[in-house]
Amino acid sequence: MKNSIKYIFALAAVLFFANLKPATAQTKNEFQAAKSKNKQYYALYALNSGDEQKIAGTLRNIKNALEDPRLKGKLHVELIAFSGGVAVYDKNGPFKETLLDLKSRGVDLVQCENTIRERKIEKSSLYDFINYVPSGNGEIILRHYEGWAIVHP
Repeated sequence: MKNSIKYIFALAAVLFFANLKPATAQTKNEFQAAKSKNKQYYALYALNSGDEQKIAGTLRNIKNALEDPRLKGKLHVELIAFSGGVAVYDKNGPFKETLLDLKSRGVDLVQCENTIRERKIEKSSLYDFINYVPSGNGEIILRHYEGWAIVHP
């Protein structure tokens, strides 16, 4: 009986160790970047900061995504501004040329109407080439359930 128990434990140990893989450091050859498999991709960039560096970084991120060779010609982008993010669309701000470039590349530029109402901002002080939605959070929620990637840089 003792010998059969020893035999079972020995067999179990052999089977266990035979299935272990040696620990090795990850090499560059093991990593594989994500591949484009879909015909279309959708990304909603949410901007709620009025900080000019944050805004510039968000606009740069959108441009970089549009230029990613895996996504080129397949990516639909919307930029939703709410709260402090309304600064991106202020006519007195420095972003007009960048916004026009993104718009010419198909990016939908959208502003939350709750924000402009609560902050008493006149639409005339914002660029006339932007669109409006009732609420930024509502837009995020609805786009999420439509399958959009929500990006909040």
